[in-house]
Amino acid sequence: MGHTVANKSKLIARVRRIKGQVDALERGLSEERGCAETLQQIAAVRGAINGLMGEVLEGHLRTHVADPNADAEHQQEMEDVLKVLRSYIK
Repeated sequence: MGHTVANKSKLIARVRRIKGQVDALERGLSEERGCAETLQQIAAVRGAINGLMGEVLEGHLRTHVADPNADAEHQQEMEDVLKVLRSYIK
């Protein structure tokens, strides 16, 4: 079973929260709220999307790419790659 299937309810909940943030952004624009508030909402949406992407990407690497029988050195290399990816998508 794929990691997105196993974590489906958790991922869908995150997407629904993101949808709520995007709806709030749209309302803010419609109501002509200030630039600072709009930029803050855009940053929140971007952060939420990046968090979702990071979670799915990490699950993909751990489930479909990493060798569960790899030695400690290779497992550490995978952790190092994940650390770099997390910092990149923040």
